[in-house]
Amino acid sequence: MLVPPDMLAAQSKMLYQINKYYGERVQTRMATIAKTIREVCKVVQDVLKEVEVQEPRFISSLTECNGRYEGLEVISPNEFEVVLYLNQMGVFNFVDDGTLPGCAVLKLSDGRKRSMSLWVEFITASGYLSARKIRSRFQTLVAQACDKCSYRDSVKMIADTTEVKLRIRERFIVQITPAFKCSGVWPRSAAHWPIPHIPWPHPNLVAEVKTEGFDLLSKESVAIQGKQSAMEGDAWVLSFLEAENRLLQGGCRRRCLSILKTLRDRHLDLPGNPVTSYHLKTLLLYECEKHPRESEWDEACIGDRINGIFLQLISCLQCRRCPHYFLPNLDLFKGKSPSALENAAKQVWRLTREMLTNTRCLEKL
Repeated sequence: MLVPPDMLAAQSKMLYQINKYYGERVQTRMATIAKTIREVCKVVQDVLKEVEVQEPRFISSLTECNGRYEGLEVISPNEFEVVLYLNQMGVFNFVDDGTLPGCAVLKLSDGRKRSMSLWVEFITASGYLSARKIRSRFQTLVAQACDKCSYRDSVKMIADTTEVKLRIRERFIVQITPAFKCSGVWPRSAAHWPIPHIPWPHPNLVAEVKTEGFDLLSKESVAIQGKQSAMEGDAWVLSFLEAENRLLQGGCRRRCLSILKTLRDRHLDLPGNPVTSYHLKTLLLYECEKHPRESEWDEACIGDRINGIFLQLISCLQCRRCPHYFLPNLDLFKGKSPSALENAAKQVWRLTREMLTNTRCLEKL
């Protein structure tokens, strides 16, 4: 295919700008965050060590591996989530029948003895392993640990929530979420994935992702707030963090995400938090389906992919709906105020227009 020379020139100008932006802005952001992570993880590990002394069932799974902390997710440069993997002992059936979007319950298998479970006192009368009860116990232990640990002067528990959240050095917030890892199984509510007849992801990658499985987190979910069913407090939130990260390997997908996060922190950190890094990651996964060929994820295409994701984002903000990648019935904008979403749509449109019309826009962004 013949490409007009002026188009090639614009593309190479854009690529130069993107690489410069990546080297200056993105890598600076990443280095700052890496430094913060090391700092907060020292404190969190110390708190969790104290928790384990009081209650050996809550064993810290926060370990460093090749400079990365397993189970740590960056929500924003000052906010992090640490997933604490629990030992599951006991046979539970996993039930996700769609009544609670994005959530599932763990029910003791028929005929199994409660006493066979490591978490016996958190099992409800109807046989559910209660996410809320485990979290409540964990919260009490963490509060006590904060008073005892060697960093007690710089760590405080955030009080007005059922989540386990720490404020560290008055600057950083870390949520610690008890969780179970579910490997080798795939939830029924995500059974439609991958969509047939789309060449991405490759069947081998799909098999890897499904074997990796998903996590069940004990945390509050907007999807079930206000639903007064008895199951609500017992329900666990589905998380596909590892699966998503696995899908974004290859080509310039991860680089794309880092650039999007940097642009978000600098220009879309808005009142009401309408646009999070997770929204951008979700739309990046949809963009991978729209552009299934590996050649469409070459460095030279980064500008086009970013613009495509921003146009998707504008559309989602205007419709006030952003479906979760694996669980399309789950709306990631649920609970966000319409005015915050409208304001974000205008802001993203300004940013996108700048990127579409000005090859040197990244110098200012």
